[in-house]
Amino acid sequence: MGVLDGRVACVTGGTRGIGLACAKAFLDEGASVVINGRDPVKGAASVAELNAGDRVHFIAGDVKQREDCEAIVHGTVERYGKIDILVPNAGGGSDYAPVAQMTDEAMQDAMLWNFWHTFWTMRTALNYMIPQGWGRIMAMSSVEGKMGKPAISSYVASKHAINGLCKSVAREVGTMGITVNAICPGAIETDEMKTAGPPAAEAMGLTYEGLLDVFAQQSMIKRLNEVEDVAIVAVLLASEAGAGITGSMISVDGGTSPY
Repeated sequence: MGVLDGRVACVTGGTRGIGLACAKAFLDEGASVVINGRDPVKGAASVAELNAGDRVHFIAGDVKQREDCEAIVHGTVERYGKIDILVPNAGGGSDYAPVAQMTDEAMQDAMLWNFWHTFWTMRTALNYMIPQGWGRIMAMSSVEGKMGKPAISSYVASKHAINGLCKSVAREVGTMGITVNAICPGAIETDEMKTAGPPAAEAMGLTYEGLLDVFAQQSMIKRLNEVEDVAIVAVLLASEAGAGITGSMISVDGGTSPY
């Protein structure tokens, strides 16, 4: 038996990287899982890779749109009858620059992608979790939710905002059988990192390889983390064993964050 037998999870940005690893870990522990992404082709490939039969389902949607965020959660309930676990995992940023040169559009993009998507999915899921008296929400923050870095302030600000949201919501639902936490991964070379990393590195005056080395050297383990490191923490938080952990910003960063 798995520790998540009978549970239903929804993971945004679940077709690759950390999201896919969380989906696999939930499935391995007996849950049914909805994964989300923008590309139905990638979604179908990820469903095939997960190879969990009727226990895995893909819902296409752009998390920068409120209607899509709500539809992803509603669709999870339509498919499996409930939602127990929510992982707002999708996120990123674009057009990184120092604040003096940053555009409104770059800041807005990061806030929509990271913060607003987390808020929209969380609000929708809570309206199912509160009546059933049980729920687990694990927002995907970042080491940048605890630290600052030059030239990526849009990403940093949006992840700090996620942490504040989680702390407040955890207080609102703490007596209702629902936990709300933020997972704060360090640098992991996911597909998103390979896409967003080079322009971010350029904005910092670094090569992409140099950026990865900076991240590794800032940690205590002197290497990047792996997606599986994050997924195992998500399983703990999703399980009955995680019932006493809420309102926490849990670092999975190899000792990079100072707190």
